[in-house]
Amino acid sequence: MNQIHTRTFRPNQSWRFPKHLVRYVTISVKEPKHFEYDVIVVGGGHAGSEACAAAARSGAKTLLITQNLDTIGEMSCNPSFGGIGKGVLVREIDALDGLCGKIAGKSFILRQYFVIEVHPCFNPTDLSGIQFKILNRSKGPAVHGPRAQIDRKLYKKHMQECLFNYPNLTLRTGNVHDIVMAHQPIDLNSSGSGEPCFGQIQGIKLESKEFIAAPKVIITTGTFLKGEIHIGKGSSESMFQRFAYSSGRIGEAASLGLSKSLELAGFRLGRLKTGTPPRLDGRTIDYKNLIPQVGDIPAHPFSYLHTSVPYESQQLLCHQTKTNDDTRAIILDNLTESIHIRETVKGPRYCPSIESKIMRFTDKSGHIIWLEPEGLDTHVVYPNGISITLPEDIQRRVIKTIPGLQNALMLRPGYGVEYDYVDPRELRPTLETHRIKGLYLAGQINGTTGYEEAAAQGIIAGINASLSVRRKPPFILDRADAYIGVLIDDLVTKGVEEPYRMFTSRSEYRLSLRADNADLRLTPKGFSVGCVNENRWKLYQETESQMSRGIQLLSDFVLGPHQWNDLGIPVNYDGNKRSAFQMIAYRGMTMDRLIELVPELSEITPSVQTRLWIEGSYKIYLKRQEAEVQAFRKDEELKLPDNIDYDKISSLSLEERSKLGLIRPTTLGAAKRIEGITPSAIFLLLKYQNKYRMCNNGISEVTRTKQGCAGYLFKKRRDRTTPLTTDSRMKRKIENNGHRFWNKLLSVFQKISKVIFAYWEWIPLSAD
Repeated sequence: MNQIHTRTFRPNQSWRFPKHLVRYVTISVKEPKHFEYDVIVVGGGHAGSEACAAAARSGAKTLLITQNLDTIGEMSCNPSFGGIGKGVLVREIDALDGLCGKIAGKSFILRQYFVIEVHPCFNPTDLSGIQFKILNRSKGPAVHGPRAQIDRKLYKKHMQECLFNYPNLTLRTGNVHDIVMAHQPIDLNSSGSGEPCFGQIQGIKLESKEFIAAPKVIITTGTFLKGEIHIGKGSSESMFQRFAYSSGRIGEAASLGLSKSLELAGFRLGRLKTGTPPRLDGRTIDYKNLIPQVGDIPAHPFSYLHTSVPYESQQLLCHQTKTNDDTRAIILDNLTESIHIRETVKGPRYCPSIESKIMRFTDKSGHIIWLEPEGLDTHVVYPNGISITLPEDIQRRVIKTIPGLQNALMLRPGYGVEYDYVDPRELRPTLETHRIKGLYLAGQINGTTGYEEAAAQGIIAGINASLSVRRKPPFILDRADAYIGVLIDDLVTKGVEEPYRMFTSRSEYRLSLRADNADLRLTPKGFSVGCVNENRWKLYQETESQMSRGIQLLSDFVLGPHQWNDLGIPVNYDGNKRSAFQMIAYRGMTMDRLIELVPELSEITPSVQTRLWIEGSYKIYLKRQEAEVQAFRKDEELKLPDNIDYDKISSLSLEERSKLGLIRPTTLGAAKRIEGITPSAIFLLLKYQNKYRMCNNGISEVTRTKQGCAGYLFKKRRDRTTPLTTDSRMKRKIENNGHRFWNKLLSVFQKISKVIFAYWEWIPLSAD
């Protein structure tokens, strides 16, 4: 076991530490002879699973450490993946060769009298989905939301089997107590560069005092960071009766030491909350008068590696019910019985508890509840939409007021979780922290909610940690690349005041960021950094080849207005010829008609034909959006240096200096998206960026001043590190005197001009 030495460090006055916090920081220090691992991932949830797999897949020797190996891949809340916006995230994770889409996506097994049947032609490690559905199907493909109902046990089983056998990856148990930093911690402002750096990560320290060395650490603690569970109000020895106790999930301990370690390192911590509904026995539910929700036929898998799912005609049913006035009355009468209902800690706006719904939407008589089966060999049902934290006996009364649940048996009460999170504005777009080099944060620790958002952050953090170890450029997705880019950009530039959830409405470029084209957008980028394997790359090349061939075939088939009208496709008689690709956007055109006109299209797979149809439907709009993307890219290309000391830019307001110093945007475009940053501040940053660019182009230091109509004058100053000889000093003095002479002459000329113009305006224009 490695030994660790500790040192107590007291920050000086330049480190701005909140008054209510401790003034001393205990830093674990060690100078390892060699690192045991390249990357350490703390936490085995959805962010941690994707992070460790991405790091290992990208070539880093990786360790995943978690409290309990049996809970890796646990679906703590709802048994489903995807949805509006979220489904695109899963597709993008899959395009980067992530895990959750493959495990949740292709194959599924069905329940017939609770006997599991597995189709022999599919790999059992890819079986977990039990119903597939495209949400928003009545609208355009740009807002479609792929969603899959998941068997909770199978998902966890297959995720564990995948990670236990993953190349370059080691898994072990342990409770992380502290992060270990470099021997000499760097004061926030001591370097004089303006870059807030506290130290360099060296590894982690466990509660057992064991030290594990690594140059990169990814923390994905989810709701475990100083987590606290709330059930009702009151105290009892029973786990479900105590109103508040330390835990990140029922039956699992919270991470207290790590939260304190991050706080003492200077990170801005906040508190957020979430919740989960009670679990019901499906055998005691009366489904007769409830609305069934069937899966799609044909079913669409999540992973691009798969083209179909077995048993699509026998998918499990979900059911819809609704609360009523009786439900509302019981909850309103007992709001004081829950400690979780308080406005000082924000919960999820778009997935609130039933108490919050009733308090917020006073005019609604009922709220929809989805009854979702949790698996194939279990009778447990998840009532989605009734997250609740009232005492157990009141929860039973609430459930019995809901149609279909009058006789339902509650297997486990619902509860709320309150936990620490780190202000995500402390992060770079790579998800590395500004304060501690080599430390990455991903998942709910950054203020997000949901499996998909966590997994998306995990895969980006894992890839970038591996690239940093190999000293390669970072992997950054911007808002025009992917929903993952939108997610991370929103976090690092705007921060969060409530748990962040992804929607299609958050993206300005959702016409081009669709669920159907995530592989075309991201797989080449992933392959270039080494996180996509050869099999997926070959599949991508085949798909891209078919897409190019299909577009070429459709573009080459051109007819005039009379010919299209003769075929039954009405177009204007304007004399303009139109290609078959253009005609996709016209009413009356179908893929079958296109195949009749262009028989070679039949050689293209049906899935690619569908994608061709979508591309053609959006072609004119995508062309317009491309201009918007180019303007966006222009701002993103203007990089801001990391070492800007915003406190020294006196023209910025105190608020602007504070926000820019905290967020430290990497581009001018990112600075524009920060709330409270004015156009004048952007102009100042643009001037600074131009000055910095000139310095990099060979000019040591350029000062630009505007002198009336004389335009811009540039003055080149010497490099202070270069010694001057007597002759060079004399030459420099003569040059400076010359500059002063011409500046004074220009100033006199301007004053004389003002007098002349003033006198000219005073003279009458005519004697009359």
